[in-house]
Amino acid sequence: MSTISTPNAGPLHTTDDAIARAPRAQEAAPWRVPAWLAGLVAGAVAQLQQPVLWSAAAYGALLLLAGLMGVCVGGSGPCAFLRRRAMPGVIWAVGTGMLAMFAVCGLRAVDYAAGGLSPALEGQDIRVTGVVSAMPQVNEAGTRIRLAVEAAHLDGAPVQLPPRIEVAWYGGPWRDAAGLAELQRQPPALTAGERWSLTVRLKAPHGLRNPHGFDYELWMWEQGVQATGYVRAGSKDEPPQLLASTWRHPVERTRQSVRDAILDRLAPPDSDPDPARVRIAGVVAALVTGDQRAIDRADWDVFRATGVAHLMSISGLHITLFAWLAALVVRALWRRSQRLCLVVPAPSAALVAGVLLATAYALFSGWGVPAQRTVIMLAAIAALRLSGRRWPWPHVWLLACAAVVVADPWALAQAGFWLSFVAVGILFATNPIAGGARPAGARGYFYALVREQWVVTLALTPLTLLLFGQVALVGFAANLVAIPWVTLVVTPLALGGVLWAPFWSLAALSLQPLAALLQWLAQWPWAVVFLPAAPLWAGVMAVAGGALLAARLPWRLRLSALVLLWPALAWQPARPAPGQFELLAADIGQGNAVLVRTASHALLYDAGPRFSRESDAGHRVLVPLLRALGERVDTLMLSHRDADHTGGAAAVLAQQPTAALVGSIEAEHTLQALRPASPCVAGQRWTWDGVEFEVLHPLAQSAGPSAARPNTLSCVLRIVAGQPPAEGPAPPVALLAGDIEAAQEQALVARGAPLRADLLLVPHHGSKTSSSPAFLEAVQPRTALVQAGYRNRFGHPAPEVAQRYRDRGIEVVESSRCGAAVWSSSAPAAVRCERDANPRYWQHRAPQRPE
Repeated sequence: MSTISTPNAGPLHTTDDAIARAPRAQEAAPWRVPAWLAGLVAGAVAQLQQPVLWSAAAYGALLLLAGLMGVCVGGSGPCAFLRRRAMPGVIWAVGTGMLAMFAVCGLRAVDYAAGGLSPALEGQDIRVTGVVSAMPQVNEAGTRIRLAVEAAHLDGAPVQLPPRIEVAWYGGPWRDAAGLAELQRQPPALTAGERWSLTVRLKAPHGLRNPHGFDYELWMWEQGVQATGYVRAGSKDEPPQLLASTWRHPVERTRQSVRDAILDRLAPPDSDPDPARVRIAGVVAALVTGDQRAIDRADWDVFRATGVAHLMSISGLHITLFAWLAALVVRALWRRSQRLCLVVPAPSAALVAGVLLATAYALFSGWGVPAQRTVIMLAAIAALRLSGRRWPWPHVWLLACAAVVVADPWALAQAGFWLSFVAVGILFATNPIAGGARPAGARGYFYALVREQWVVTLALTPLTLLLFGQVALVGFAANLVAIPWVTLVVTPLALGGVLWAPFWSLAALSLQPLAALLQWLAQWPWAVVFLPAAPLWAGVMAVAGGALLAARLPWRLRLSALVLLWPALAWQPARPAPGQFELLAADIGQGNAVLVRTASHALLYDAGPRFSRESDAGHRVLVPLLRALGERVDTLMLSHRDADHTGGAAAVLAQQPTAALVGSIEAEHTLQALRPASPCVAGQRWTWDGVEFEVLHPLAQSAGPSAARPNTLSCVLRIVAGQPPAEGPAPPVALLAGDIEAAQEQALVARGAPLRADLLLVPHHGSKTSSSPAFLEAVQPRTALVQAGYRNRFGHPAPEVAQRYRDRGIEVVESSRCGAAVWSSSAPAAVRCERDANPRYWQHRAPQRPE
């Protein structure tokens, strides 16, 4: 997956330096133009807040109204009278633009949503004919393919699929819901442009929904992908068939060949290259082709910790540099021809050529969102200059912003958009270079670079804190070195390798000292600081404080910005009262991960699954969540050794160095090398802040290394509040049951274990082998939480098990429908679902199970 947002970006990470340095204009645009542009942006912002889409007719009526208002903006007679009586002209123009953009954005969303995958086709074996439309992504599990669908058939009958789908082709053994393993055909080396016939199982794009988490569904919406799934390539399935190798998607085909050539040269597959060389090769490939997945996850961690991640992929800075160099070359060549100069002046030709060649480079790099924004900004500013108009910088800034929003309204929901425009706006407002002054000599340019970096660091640090909850304290020093080195040395060498392959080796060589420097900076104490996520009002105040700090004002006035910064810097999330506890069941897909918080302690029960070598629930979900909550984990309890419960443990332990490790994992488990683990044994008890914790299972004689199924040794944890809530006579209880099965449930019931609970974490994700009637009668929960992936291949929770809960009047809350679920002992009758908080129309809503 591409890097959608990057903490602590440099001063011009997705912006055009030429824009920031544009001369201040003497000719002001008519008041209607900037007001209308501001209205366009405001209209897109308003439409993106809609929880559900309206009908196309409603948006059409709004568009008609906006058109009538637009006629009256500059009209006379009755229009002018109406405008004067209704509102001032500026507000009228803003309202016109706002209504128009709200309606257009809504119509686009309605049209796009109409092409989504029908729920009736989810989980069906569909034969699809399509063309590979993007570079296939290969990892240790298989190959991920993006297909442009040409035809689809279900049981021989044609069906309608979205025009673009993304499927994974896994190789090797594959377990179905019954636990039976089947060998899948290994995926071949696929190439963009190939036409394939495949049997696939699809579902609507469904991401994980957690507080302060990544919005995967919005990202897929922007990518234009409306269905995901996997290829059915077992022995009983119709085999995949290569139909033809076409010339479609030539850019993607070229990108793939260049990427593979870089990797083959710098890290040949037939040799045993040094891992460091392989990682450097991935960075070079990303700089040339925009394939951000080629960069190792450990390297991304270093880049983010030092604030230079924006440089290690195709960013606006690279596109701008390419446009600037292209314009210089074209201008020099154009001036050599007097005939050409008579037809078109050299500056104008260079401006147009720079934009066109930058667009070609952006297309070659994958046409990512940052590249799109930069090309649109460059085109908008070029059009303004070619028209002969010279606007004040706020109008130029607003024009570029509105152009991006018109092209892609959903960019407003991306962090990179705000980082881009805040950075360039600050440079416009504070940089004397923007007024046309040029520093003299190399010393002056160095001073300008340092000042730009310092000003943008001051301005963007609060915004970075609001968007990512972290600040790279070494980011200023790292960017001061990395920006000129990557921009002027590494990237030109990497791009030059397309013409002469040895340049790739030079690019890799030039990256090595920079990588060593960044690694050294990332290891500094306090290299990066993580702060709890503050509410929006505090974040907005902090951003305003950052802008005030960067302004060209007296220092005494600028220091008053500390008052605006303080709420965000000192923010601490609310905690349960003494004697009470809160339980947060994270949305981690197929697995368990439950955070239990008391007044001053925290326990994490399980750490979710491992998705691939590069991704797990700890790194993707739990670590960001714990940081956003400002949480220090006292104990990590792993119920048993299965990968869907321990997959994210290593990432959590790395981020929580003081957490004690407890669980049913054998002495030889790889986690034991990271931190010695104590076994969980029935009878263990402790109290935190008046809340009692007790382990009910396994018994001492069965704990520890064993040849038994791991599920049978699951830690069962009972948590009891220290005082009852206002509406109940007994203290609320939560029971976390891991993956115990019917035999262990019966044993707990037989020995009279205290099982009654208000909240039950459903055993084994709702498997048929658990949740026996006798166990449910003993627990009698009010609410049952099921942590399972959407349309998971195991069929969890089993329909008969879910019905068993409903028959007893137990509310079943599934993470696939709820997202992260929050339950508090102070209000045991309620569960707050993350998917119900701030819903947006692009977010997937899983259909309810039949009663």
